[in-house]
Amino acid sequence: MTLPDSLAGTTVAVLGGTGPQGRGLARRFAAAGLPVVIGSRSAERAAEAAAALASDVGGTVTGADNAGAASAGDIVVVAVPWDGHGDLLKSLASELAGKVVVDCVNPLGFDKQGAYALHVEEGSAAQQAEALLPDSTVVGAFHNVSAVLLEDPAVESVDTDVLVLGDVREATDLVQDLCTTIPGVRGIYGGRLRNAHQVEAFTANLISINRRYKAHSGLRVTDV
Repeated sequence: MTLPDSLAGTTVAVLGGTGPQGRGLARRFAAAGLPVVIGSRSAERAAEAAAALASDVGGTVTGADNAGAASAGDIVVVAVPWDGHGDLLKSLASELAGKVVVDCVNPLGFDKQGAYALHVEEGSAAQQAEALLPDSTVVGAFHNVSAVLLEDPAVESVDTDVLVLGDVREATDLVQDLCTTIPGVRGIYGGRLRNAHQVEAFTANLISINRRYKAHSGLRVTDV
C-alpha cells in the first residue's frame, strides 16, 4: 500500500511490543512499510521478536529496550500492561518529549463475572499518560482492536474502526492516518482526551461479547 504523506519518513516504536497487542500492531505497521522499533523490558527479547517479525513480513523492524525504542520512534505507541503503565511512562518522560505518544492501554480488572473497568485517578490511562508526559502530545487510540486479528497473518483485512482521541488536531489527524495503514481499519475522531475513559472501558463490553459469541468483535461507526 501507499503510505499517507503525513507518515513519510516516520518510525513507529511500540512499547510493550512483545505482548499480544503490541506484537499485532507492530506486525501491521511493518507490513504497511513503516519502519518499526519493538520495545520491551528486555532488549534481547525485543530483538528476537523484531527478527521474527522482519523474517515474516519483511520491512525494517528492530528491537530495543523500552527506553531505546522510545528514543528511536517518531510516533510511540504504548501497549504495556496497565499495572506498569504509570511507572514506565514516568521513567521515559525525557525520551518521549516532543513526540506523539499513542496510548492504547485499557485499565481493566477480571473476576468470576468477567472483565470490568478500573477506576483511574486521572480519569483514564490516556489522561494519566498526559499528566506524566507534559512535553509530549498524547493521543488515545487502538483500544478496541482485537489482538488476535492483528496477529493473525491469515487475516488480510481487520474489519473495525478505531476511535482516536486527543486535544491537538494535527496529532489526531496523524494517528487517524496511522490507523489507515492497517487494511480494513478507519481512524475516527472520537473527541477530546477527557473522553478516553469510556473508550477504554468499552473494551470490557467487547470481551463480554467475545466470550458469549466466541468472536473477535470490533467497533463500527455508522453514517461517517
